[in-house]
Amino acid sequence: MDNTINIKNRKARYEFELVDKYTAGIQLKGTEIKSIRMSKADISASFCLFIKNELWIRNMHIAEYTHGNVNNHEPIRDRKLLLNKKELEKIRKKCDEKGLTLVPTRLFITKRGFAKLEIATAKGKKLHDKRDNIKQRDSQRAMDRAMKS
Repeated sequence: MDNTINIKNRKARYEFELVDKYTAGIQLKGTEIKSIRMSKADISASFCLFIKNELWIRNMHIAEYTHGNVNNHEPIRDRKLLLNKKELEKIRKKCDEKGLTLVPTRLFITKRGFAKLEIATAKGKKLHDKRDNIKQRDSQRAMDRAMKS
């Protein structure tokens, strides 16, 4: 099984400070997993929320399967995330108490062929924090270039 599928949410690291990471399964329909294996998914605009003690991901785009028939899936729909009850309670308490939010960071395929979503509890960054990160990254690049030459 080729597990090179690794779809990242690059915007999440820029806009949020990631605190804790969790790996969750996703409840998918038949043609959705085929589209994910073809890297036809996007999680940059998606977010996670609790609905009746269950964790759901909203605005996750999985393109329709090209060889699908009439029973093809909807590209954007709410999908249930699969975690055990202890993890769900732990995440819910953190999000309620500290004002953290849940952000999907990575979508990948395991060795067994299952689609998993890495989610993180995150705290929003201010504009000056983003600028500081850009400055640090630029200075680190400059130092690396100086060391190589």
